[in-house]
Amino acid sequence: MQIDFIADVVCPWCYLGWRRLNAALAMRPDIEATVVWRPYQLDPTLPEEGVDRKAYMAAKFPDASRRAEITRVLDDNAAQDGITWDLTAIKVSPNTNAAHRLIRWAQTAGAQEPVLEGVLAAYFSEGKDIGDPVVLADIAGAAGMDRLLVLQLLSEGADKDTITREHQLAHQAGVSGVPFMIFDGKLAVSGAEPPERLVKALDKAVEMAA
Repeated sequence: MQIDFIADVVCPWCYLGWRRLNAALAMRPDIEATVVWRPYQLDPTLPEEGVDRKAYMAAKFPDASRRAEITRVLDDNAAQDGITWDLTAIKVSPNTNAAHRLIRWAQTAGAQEPVLEGVLAAYFSEGKDIGDPVVLADIAGAAGMDRLLVLQLLSEGADKDTITREHQLAHQAGVSGVPFMIFDGKLAVSGAEPPERLVKALDKAVEMAA
């Protein structure tokens, strides 16, 4: 079974959804599944160098109490899923095109998992700028990829338009919120649903395939 996981790397609900999908798959060890991360950009208009996150979030959610409540809800959910993050440590809201390109190359190199986990940890737990080519190249190198080649590809803008097109295709297909999961091209689930509900989706997809 192929599961297409449409998401953005700066979306906290996508991080939670990713962990919950993996938890669901662990509950169904008999299902052989390949999960493919598909790019979606919450804000493709951001400059490549990113913007100050505090100012960006304040403009997006002007009510400070509302912002604090969102953070509290996210922190509670992360704790339940065993994720340790520090949303207040994030300094830059990046354009995520470059990070999606790295994940795409990692898929070809058989390194999607370590690269993706590295990108998510760098952003959510370490507060790093994942729009910075050096940060991304370091993550690639730690996952066994060619660090210098990744730096070169990022500087050349390789596959930049491909990510833009994939984001647009997702939009045209009706994806307006992420995470969005497609099970075997037959069944779709929107949002970071609990593992128990995702297990039901897995079972249903298997049933439909049969």
